[in-house]
Amino acid sequence: MTTDLTSRSALAPYISAWSAEELLPCLFTEIPGRGIAYADERVIDRDEHGVLWARMSWAPRQGRPVLGQVHPLRHRQAMRRLHCQVCNSPADQTADGVLWLLPDHRDDRSGWPEGIATTEPPVCLPCVRVASRACPALRRGAVAVRAGRYPVVAVRGGFYVTGRVPQVIGDELVALTDSRIRWVLAHNLVRQLHDCTLIKVGDLSTN
Repeated sequence: MTTDLTSRSALAPYISAWSAEELLPCLFTEIPGRGIAYADERVIDRDEHGVLWARMSWAPRQGRPVLGQVHPLRHRQAMRRLHCQVCNSPADQTADGVLWLLPDHRDDRSGWPEGIATTEPPVCLPCVRVASRACPALRRGAVAVRAGRYPVVAVRGGFYVTGRVPQVIGDELVALTDSRIRWVLAHNLVRQLHDCTLIKVGDLSTN
C-alpha cells in the first residue's frame, strides 16, 4: 500500500511517532524493592510520579508518520500540560471543562464517558474537525467531551517481571497507586475524566 506523505504528514498528530524515530536499545536492571531501572538511568527518564519511561529518538516530521504509535515523550508532554494532541497548542477550555475528542462508545454502558480512563490527550477547537476526519477510529463515530476534572491516574506500558535480566511479558494499564507501577516501562499517561458534558462535534464552533 502506497502512502501519500504530503497529505499524511499534514494530518499527523503531534504525539505520533515517525518512521525516522525508534525505541532506543537499553540495558535494564532490577533495583531491589524498587523494580526496573535503566543501567545508565538519568533524571529525565522518570516522571514526577517516579515512573520509568520508554526512550525513543527525537526526529519529528522526518520520514512518514506512524499513526498507530505515539512518541512517549511527546505524548507525556501533551497529556501532562493539557495540550492539543494534534498541534501541541493549549487544549480548549471553558467553564464546562477541557475538551476531548473520543470514539463514541455511549452504547457500551450507561453514563459513558463519566469516569473513563483515557490515553488520548485533549484537543483544541481548530483541530477537532481535522482529527475527526483523519483518524480511522473517529471516522466511525466521534463525540466531543468536556471534562471538569481529569486527574492523572495511571500509565500504560510494558510490564516487566524479575529475573537475571528483567523481561517484559505484556502491555498493561497500571494505576499510580498500584505497587506494580515499579515494574512498568511507560509509553502513555492516563487521565480519568469526570464531570463530563457531551457535545456533538458539529455543534463546536471555532469562532
